[in-house]
Amino acid sequence: MIAKVLVIVCVFMISADLVPGNPQKKRASLTRAQIMETERRLSELGYWTGPVDGRLEEGTTSALIAFQKWEGREVTGKLTLAEVEAVRNGVAPAARDLGYAHVEVDVERQVLMLIDEEGAVRVLPVSTGNDKQFMDQGQTSVAYTPRGRFVVYDKTYGWENGDLGSVYYANYISGGVAIHGYLTVPTTPASHGCIRIPMFAAREVSRLLPVGTIVLVYDKTSFVSAKEWIKNPKLKDAALANGARQ
Repeated sequence: MIAKVLVIVCVFMISADLVPGNPQKKRASLTRAQIMETERRLSELGYWTGPVDGRLEEGTTSALIAFQKWEGREVTGKLTLAEVEAVRNGVAPAARDLGYAHVEVDVERQVLMLIDEEGAVRVLPVSTGNDKQFMDQGQTSVAYTPRGRFVVYDKTYGWENGDLGSVYYANYISGGVAIHGYLTVPTTPASHGCIRIPMFAAREVSRLLPVGTIVLVYDKTSFVSAKEWIKNPKLKDAALANGARQ
């Protein structure tokens, strides 16, 4: 008798899931065409997608995360019908400084933008310093990403091993703080102060950031333009020399 009751209950539950409009029904999956459309639109907006091939790979997920961060949406990295529609209606990110090639790191939004002389951008998600204390060679430090205007003063190629972990294609901008590839790039600040970028883009970012590249790092309350450096290159040269001495 008990077994009969259980069978009836199970049949009822299965039938309920098949009722149109039932809130428990499976979410519709996206077609490859919808994924390609989203990748293409993200790329048009300036987000670094990787190949536009209709596959949900690292580049697609990275671009979607950057989009969600910039737009102030919930950062899930999951492509749903709602996100497809949001991307369709998205607006291209805009740089804070224009008129010269440089890099901007928006700490508030947790994104990095590569900007050319015409103002076109390529956007990646980042993870910056988490502002927590940590121990480094017996000393207590704070995982803080400095704000201000900097220049890339030193670079390493491939993997570089250090006391705090290994970094990939590092571009140093201040002391030991660098823009570099890392195996994990959480959607929130998590580094010791460096600016982590996705591994798939690290080598190309390194190529696009030669020594002397201007990097602006800012949040809601801090922003310093580098246009003065463009008008007077000696100021940038001094910053580069100072960085090389760190």
